[in-house]
Amino acid sequence: MLLRRLQDLLGGIYDVRVAHDVYDFLVTDRGHLPASARAGVADEVLIIDQPREGQSGGDEVGVSLYLDPALLSRLDAQDPTVRLHTGNVADYCTALEGVSHFVYLAWNAGHDKPVSVAELEMQAEVDKYVASYWLMRQQLPGRLPAELRRILFERSRVDPHLAGTREDLYRHASRYAERFCRSLERQLLRARGRWELPVLAELRRFYRLGHARKRAHIERL
Repeated sequence: MLLRRLQDLLGGIYDVRVAHDVYDFLVTDRGHLPASARAGVADEVLIIDQPREGQSGGDEVGVSLYLDPALLSRLDAQDPTVRLHTGNVADYCTALEGVSHFVYLAWNAGHDKPVSVAELEMQAEVDKYVASYWLMRQQLPGRLPAELRRILFERSRVDPHLAGTREDLYRHASRYAERFCRSLERQLLRARGRWELPVLAELRRFYRLGHARKRAHIERL
């Protein structure tokens, strides 16, 4: 199934293992979302429910990933893990963002590490580039996806209607992710698109850094 393949793809690239299957947390009926999220229009929503201090189960975090059923149907018809193209890339990025959020949150929770919304968004932007590059190299092994970074970052825009009060947060996450991916792009071009050990090592180190250390690392690039 597509979401599980995306989960396995990210897990393999970053060498992280999550004990949970994304499908066990998937919601496709907007009516089952909390009231605060039910009226939204976004095709992807990660719901995190952590009991307040003093409530029972205070160490547990409830997670649900909402993805629009029409989006999932379109991806079933045009599977991006088989062929990623202009007709399915937008839906693919939305689904991948949700899976990225889920995997990153679950992995950090398994290591008792807190995660901020800004951290989730920055990592998801990096994951879009990394996973897309990986898929395109598999599907078109003779071609280097040299335009990918520009398409994902320079030609994309934050939708103020969907972003709401978090517009600045999303812009900030995108700017930092683009700077990291620009450095990664140079490494991949030098390696002729091959995922050599130094490239994977850099990605895996970055994934395990906290948000402040991620930003500091990017600023040194």
